[in-house]
Amino acid sequence: MNLSGHKAQISGATKELLLRWMETKNSWRDGKSREFEEQYIAELQARVDKVTTIIDKLEEVLKKVHNDCD
Repeated sequence: MNLSGHKAQISGATKELLLRWMETKNSWRDGKSREFEEQYIAELQARVDKVTTIIDKLEEVLKKVHNDCD
């Protein structure tokens, strides 16, 4: 199981989405854009941060299990 690769994919995709969002915000500057950012973009960013932390912890556990089985 390659968790580091999946973590990199998630992080990369999120970074790309956030860059695109910044570009979009240059032309979409109304209340709905702020609402969208608060409701979806900020929430996504927070969840991705949590997921990457969990992946790191899970990877540590899996390494320990693997080492214990050897």
